Amino acid sequence: MAGLVIGWVGMGRMGYPMAERLLKAGHDVKIWNRTRAKAEPLAEKGATLVDSPADLAGVDVFCTMVSTGKDVEQVYFGDNGVLSGDATPGIMIDWSSISTEESASLRERVTERGAEFLCSPVSGNGKCVKSGKLSAVVSGPESTFNKVQDIIGAVAPMGVAYVGDGELARFCKIAHNVMLGVVIQNLAEITILAEKAGVPRVAFLDFINNSVMGSIFTRYKTNALVNLDWTTTFTPHLLRKDLDLGLGAARNLDVAMPVTAATREALQGHIGAAQQTSDPDGYLAKDFAMILQTIAAQSGVILKSEDTAYPTGLEISEAAE
Repeated sequence: MAGLVIGWVGMGRMGYPMAERLLKAGHDVKIWNRTRAKAEPLAEKGATLVDSPADLAGVDVFCTMVSTGKDVEQVYFGDNGVLSGDATPGIMIDWSSISTEESASLRERVTERGAEFLCSPVSGNGKCVKSGKLSAVVSGPESTFNKVQDIIGAVAPMGVAYVGDGELARFCKIAHNVMLGVVIQNLAEITILAEKAGVPRVAFLDFINNSVMGSIFTRYKTNALVNLDWTTTFTPHLLRKDLDLGLGAARNLDVAMPVTAATREALQGHIGAAQQTSDPDGYLAKDFAMILQTIAAQSGVILKSEDTAYPTGLEISEAAE
């Protein structure tokens, strides 16, 4: 639908470039962020900044991309929340990764206020957003999805999958992030295995990336694993949260997930190892791929950067933006 006014909350590693894509697509975007300075560069690109979520109550489409279900609830229903007054946005889209229970509760309360609600979690990190490699999975009323499909597609041009009503998209995102955890754990393990046998990490990962097992993810994580670059895209604590969500859903649905359970405990070992460092919080604020260091230590391997730039597959598209 053309001409819709979009409200946006969330200027983190994902939220900022997502809102930026909407602006580049020509949408009218109003933004609130707790730290206003983080949103100010987007004002120079056409966004309107407001003083509180309550100031976004009159928009047509209200979007959130925040860390937790409690954060979404606060933005919706807290002091000066978007639904703290009488006005209500027509459609509310939450892009965050939260539990199905939290999402169902939000949906019920939002619907009672007369708004339509979609959940639209995404696949990819901030670089994927900028390079046009983000994808999304959506659930909620199909008629609502049809109204805003172009908005979601502007943020996630790699693909938008509508999977049905209710919280089905949350299950898909939880399953996706479970796979993320299992893949990074195994990728780190086999990389250390190859290195200890005498294969340079860059050579091994180049083979994997060009094999049938390679993916967008293995390619753009190669630089981190080769050069020990732990610039944060996703933290161990956030990954543990998602693994716990997956295991909780598995218990509720009586699904056996032994590999996920083992991955969760391996990740816990990494989090535990951080407590032996001089700065545990700083250690765990680094990227989740740093689990490579924990596996190396457990395997008697001393890691050194190979100082080799490796193409991520995102550079050309990002330059084109």
